[in-house]
Amino acid sequence: MPSFLEFKSELLPLGCFSVHQARVFFPSFDRNNLSRWSQRGLLVKLRQGWYSFPELLQRCGFSRYVACRIYRPSYVSLHTALSIYGMIPEAVTKITSVTTLKTTNFENKFGQYSYQSVKPDMFFGYKPVLLAPNTAVVNSPQQTWLLALPEKALLDLLYLYPFYDTEEELEQLRLDDYYMTEELNLDRLAEYQQRIGNKALDCRVEKLLKVYKL
Repeated sequence: MPSFLEFKSELLPLGCFSVHQARVFFPSFDRNNLSRWSQRGLLVKLRQGWYSFPELLQRCGFSRYVACRIYRPSYVSLHTALSIYGMIPEAVTKITSVTTLKTTNFENKFGQYSYQSVKPDMFFGYKPVLLAPNTAVVNSPQQTWLLALPEKALLDLLYLYPFYDTEEELEQLRLDDYYMTEELNLDRLAEYQQRIGNKALDCRVEKLLKVYKL
């Protein structure tokens, strides 16, 4: 049976890990150790069967990496993505993601996580983002998390929150005028719209473009 230090030396490079991954490294591992180590503050429980280390609580961007690891497949989108791109003025504390699994929420020491379910054919329009190296680990492996492209984050929002169906409601989003007129890729937006093929969404997008005179 591994000591905690032996366990940590193998699993820390992963950032966060599942019980299954722990048993890949230590086949005879007793999962009850995870509960004991968590109670002692040596581990952070992320959700059922998933854990991380308290040393990573201050690691830049790590909470977004956690979002994409503990509930897969998923990518960060909606309000969080719009905030990352500077498209909305509000700072977003909850990390919002899109998934093909059921809609759910988690909360742990790394943050609050919200996942909205979409059909598999809507699961596209994201990119990998490289996580900053882990300075706590020598030769830290490269790790990435998935972020919606700005056009897809906007479409995800309009699709999943159908109350944005009037010009007044769309104005309440307070989307950044400069981003909308200078940086938003309208060709990509139209391409993704066509790929989704949802008339109600098309109507909302038409109203959005009218509001921002695009």
